[in-house]
Amino acid sequence: MITVPAYRSPEKGQMMSTFFASVRDHLVIKMANQDPGVTPNSNGLPGLSALKQMAGALVTFGLVVCVAAFVISAAVWALGSFANNAHHAGRGKTGCLIAAGAAILISSANTIIRWFSGVTVG
Repeated sequence: MITVPAYRSPEKGQMMSTFFASVRDHLVIKMANQDPGVTPNSNGLPGLSALKQMAGALVTFGLVVCVAAFVISAAVWALGSFANNAHHAGRGKTGCLIAAGAAILISSANTIIRWFSGVTVG
């Protein structure tokens, strides 16, 4: 039977954490120094224009759903307020906020993705 002294020593946790830290540091340095050389292009995939049209249609569909959700939530808010029902009024307010927030995120998705694709790490 072969035994490794590092595992029998009382500083087992410290020696293992030192080992894993050195392996982690080695991998981070190796990964940081490598550049795969891949850049985005618009002519690499067949059907890319169809995919862009489908994504645009999904954005339109999402915005229409947000408008419908906002109108329904506003109606629930109004009816809850008129009926002195705090629960329904609160749910209507929450629905309006969620629909408005979703519409903001959907309409700014292209800008957000463009910004994050320009961020360089390292």
